[in-house]
Amino acid sequence: MNDASIQPGRPRRSKVIEPQLHEISDAALVVAVARYNQDALAEIFRRHGGAVHALAKRVTRDQALAEEVTQELFVRLWNEPERYDSARGTLRTFLLMQTHRRSVDVIRSEEARKRREQNDTAAIAATSYDIDHEFGDLADREAVREALQTLPQDERRAIELAFFHGLTYREVAQRLEQPEGTVKTRIRSGLKRMNEALAQWKTVEA
Repeated sequence: MNDASIQPGRPRRSKVIEPQLHEISDAALVVAVARYNQDALAEIFRRHGGAVHALAKRVTRDQALAEEVTQELFVRLWNEPERYDSARGTLRTFLLMQTHRRSVDVIRSEEARKRREQNDTAAIAATSYDIDHEFGDLADREAVREALQTLPQDERRAIELAFFHGLTYREVAQRLEQPEGTVKTRIRSGLKRMNEALAQWKTVEA
């Protein structure tokens, strides 16, 4: 038996009926989200998720990025519902502004990432090129050194002074106390021998 039956003259207390989520305003839903009501967030997503995703896809032109932006927007709304101020506009306008801003940031981030990857690829390619050529130069210098060692002493010394010490024919002749003509002959002869030795070496390497 209830109170109403005991005191028939007492007014009956009206039953408080919670409004259904689909019946309340966006602002009220955000307040509910602030109270950790997941159903309220789901209702907001039902109302505005499609528009958010469509705008994100139109800006990013990428399905995966659009889904990423959409998910990020609603996660942010869940974590920071106080960012929305109903006095400054509707929730849809707020969400779409956030969507556009975040989509542009995502595009810039993607472009920056692609530029970094391209620069890294170019740097790696350039490094490989330099290493290959440096190795080739070292190999050539080693071959020249070996070819030079095969020459007779007088030819080797004249070439060393002319090409490795930068002396003129006359200076080489003065340094070796030999006629300039003799020095030229020895250098030509030595270079011919070296060319033959280098050609033979390259044939073996090939």
